[in-house]
Amino acid sequence: MKRLMTWMVLMLNILHALAQASVEAKIDPIEMMIGEQATITLKVQADENAKVEWPTFQPRQMVVPGVEVLATHTGNTSETGPYMTLTLTSFDGNLYHLPPFKVKINGKEVESADLALKVIEVEIDSTKMEQFFGPKDVQDNPFLWSDWAPVFWLSVLMLVLMALAYYLYLRLRDNKPVIAHIKIVKRLLPHQKAMKEIEQIKADNMVSSGDQKEYYTKLTETLRKYIEERYGFSAMEMTSSQIIERLMADGDQKSLDELRQLFMTADLVKFAKYSTMINENDANLVNAIDFINQTKLENLPVEEVQKPQLSAADQRSQKERRVLKSVIWAVAVITVCLFCYVVYHVWLLLS
Repeated sequence: MKRLMTWMVLMLNILHALAQASVEAKIDPIEMMIGEQATITLKVQADENAKVEWPTFQPRQMVVPGVEVLATHTGNTSETGPYMTLTLTSFDGNLYHLPPFKVKINGKEVESADLALKVIEVEIDSTKMEQFFGPKDVQDNPFLWSDWAPVFWLSVLMLVLMALAYYLYLRLRDNKPVIAHIKIVKRLLPHQKAMKEIEQIKADNMVSSGDQKEYYTKLTETLRKYIEERYGFSAMEMTSSQIIERLMADGDQKSLDELRQLFMTADLVKFAKYSTMINENDANLVNAIDFINQTKLENLPVEEVQKPQLSAADQRSQKERRVLKSVIWAVAVITVCLFCYVVYHVWLLLS
């Protein structure tokens, strides 16, 4: 019993929705000239959940003989609900009766009201046929300088820029570039230089020579150069005591004592005419070698990149070449853009 009541209520709701469903049809305008267009608007008034199926029309399909469909459009708005528009035209003058349009609402066909469309022909006075002329042949557009002037002047500008770019290219080609070769030079480490000079001292037998002043001058200069490159301070311009004091923070005390004794002996020989024994000279040479071996740094780069120093004229020439290249590229880009623009506009004018 309960199920039966549910079905009865459902059927009553459906019947109520169908009873309220209707289709409103309007045409605008109702009168037009041959070849003009009119629009028919179909609006459905039904429950918002109602299923609407519109009639289908294909382009060029005749609604009635003499009236054809150009386009159709369907939509749904919150104000008017579902709607459909048909765009019609006609090329025969007549008063046309448009039958009702059938719309399915929830599976049931609902018809709209009849419509009428009046198509008016153009009146022609056949007694004055000489005033009417047939279709004309295709004619060329008249030449207008105002249309072609921008293209012409842009073409002239493009040719001028091309000539400028070529001239700058010749300038760049004739002006030979300044080629600066970067050299990679293998350099001796500080201790290697010092040992090489000490070997030269040995080779010259300066240890046993009678000129002790020259021997100690050469030996101390070698040590000063080594200390300057190894520790990074100006040992060539410092006194022996200043060098020792500077090395006290980092050096081994024993090696510094030996180095202090060597510098002291050298100062006595050079400035006080002190005479030394051959074994004393040998000991000082060994102390110098020991100091170098104890303080040397071997994990240093042995290659040095030497960049050449360009003259002011060469630097100016390089700068001028860079400017010329930049200008040539800028002119080339502008010329290409102008060429594309001119070709496009000539195509538009000729098409």
